[in-house]
Amino acid sequence: MEKRDLHNEVKKMKSLLETTSRLIWEHPEVGGNEKESADYFRKLLGGEGFKIVNEEHMENAFYAEYGSGKPVIAILGEYDALPGLSQKVTDNKAPVAEGEPGHGCGHNLLGAAAAIGAIAVKRYLEAEGISGTVRFYGCPEEELLSGKVKMIYYHMFDDCDFAISWHPMSANMVYDSGYLASASAHFEFRGRSSHAAFAPELGRSALDAVELMNVGVNYLREHVTSKARIHYTTDSGGFAPNIVPPLAGSWYFVRAPYIADVKDILKRIRKIAEGAALMTETEADVRIDYGCCEMLENHAYGDLAYQNMKEAELPVFDDEETEFASRLVGTVTKADAEKAQKLYDTEGRPMTWKLNDRNLYQINPLTASSDSGDISHIMPMCVVTTSCWPAGVAPHTWQATAAAGCSLGEKGALSAAQIITGIAYDLYNRPDQREAILTEFNQKRDAYVPMYES
Repeated sequence: MEKRDLHNEVKKMKSLLETTSRLIWEHPEVGGNEKESADYFRKLLGGEGFKIVNEEHMENAFYAEYGSGKPVIAILGEYDALPGLSQKVTDNKAPVAEGEPGHGCGHNLLGAAAAIGAIAVKRYLEAEGISGTVRFYGCPEEELLSGKVKMIYYHMFDDCDFAISWHPMSANMVYDSGYLASASAHFEFRGRSSHAAFAPELGRSALDAVELMNVGVNYLREHVTSKARIHYTTDSGGFAPNIVPPLAGSWYFVRAPYIADVKDILKRIRKIAEGAALMTETEADVRIDYGCCEMLENHAYGDLAYQNMKEAELPVFDDEETEFASRLVGTVTKADAEKAQKLYDTEGRPMTWKLNDRNLYQINPLTASSDSGDISHIMPMCVVTTSCWPAGVAPHTWQATAAAGCSLGEKGALSAAQIITGIAYDLYNRPDQREAILTEFNQKRDAYVPMYES
């Protein structure tokens, strides 16, 4: 089989990709609850002859393996949805069910394309009888930024050699680097309740501690790297105003370009929490939940991925799809849409229709976080994106959910599956490319330890 035969094998599975993507889209499950989605992929890949390997500590994580010998290639799949983004395939905000989850980051597409790509690669290995192993990794909890970190902790990736990752987006491009490192931390304060009017002097307000801590963190923002992001929510415990609240807490996400920055900022936030407890005569409990790393650069791998984007069939959108995309663009700020269309060089079209510049990632960085970054610290990983929703539409929006549930997203996913198979084909057949990628990886890798404790 030649590479073009693999591309054609993917095209033959277009209907299966669409069925898979829509089934996951129609049954969205948030991180930690992806049982139906994980079971569907287990059944799909098991039926194709893959061996299913589960992890007892993570109900919704698994990998499906075919082949033997080296190299072992991991194709990363995700399938978790986002809370509150339920949405019909329509050009106005219309939840399928109010307040329910939806696939606003296109993980229904992500999982489907990764699975179809893995099946095509399996058929190639089967036909050629060459040494090599392919694995589809069912990765839960990506939106919680924790799933792959836990999977690494439980040694699910230990003997893999290369990882292939893709994501739905507004552009057809390769990212050599990206993802802000991130960590999640909970701060719980314990005080003493009392009647807020009759005997306020006897109370020690945990809520006061939370508010003082948040004020302190807001002052801290001026004195950390300018690229850091600090987000939080609070919980007052639901007490009535006439009760001095004895329990209250806050939940923080800290993001920065490097995990070392994140850890340093967390140390400083911990000191602020301790200061707030001291001021209010309360007690503070700090729990660092988990952290995920930035993506480790690998330009040799990026070059290989980009070449395969040139060789694959990028998504082409018909008049009806373009009209729907235009209506979606009409729901976002005009300035944002025009800026995105200029960035992705769409020539005024709502969807990106051609391959973007090789180095676009340098001026359009991935400033979100993902647990996929950790994968790049234990093996070489590439990241490609394909056009699945209009330029100007951001992920984690109802517009992205609508695009992910129809042919706009599915065409981008089919293209991604071709790109995935092409990259795998080259990794199996081009030892010179493998060596170049591994050489760069070994030069840049560091002492990695997953930021997670069971």
